[in-house]
Amino acid sequence: MSSKNTEGAFRWIIGILQKHNVPFQIKGGFASRLYGVDRELADIDISIPEDRFDELLPDIRNFIKSGPRQYLDEEWDIKLITLKYEGQYIDIAGAFEKKNFDKTNQKWVNIPSNFDTSVYMYVYGLNVPVIAKEELIAYKKLILRDVDIFDINALSK
Repeated sequence: MSSKNTEGAFRWIIGILQKHNVPFQIKGGFASRLYGVDRELADIDISIPEDRFDELLPDIRNFIKSGPRQYLDEEWDIKLITLKYEGQYIDIAGAFEKKNFDKTNQKWVNIPSNFDTSVYMYVYGLNVPVIAKEELIAYKKLILRDVDIFDINALSK
């Protein structure tokens, strides 16, 4: 198993976002962990406005694993770029023009990020905007992967 420097990767990407004044929000499993869920971290999930991706390219080009492209699978239809920095994967996703597949109702739904309701938390000494816990639970209830069910149960306690 390769080692990963999550703190270094986090500080690196947040520094780039701040350098370009790109609004962002921490989401996904990383946000779940910030709210106290104890599980393995796959990647750092960050949402940004779709029209701001290109500004980051000069600083992230050497770390791109895929994208920027429209990513489509069973749960997501989203603009995405995947980076790998010091062994840690980082997913930068579009914030507003994204769709999630609602498994309960069997249909695609648009759930834009709401930067206005972000909760600010100190992470590795940096004060960053994190998706509100209720919104995190709500989108995890749509896609219902095993990891989402685990997070929902832990976040709801």
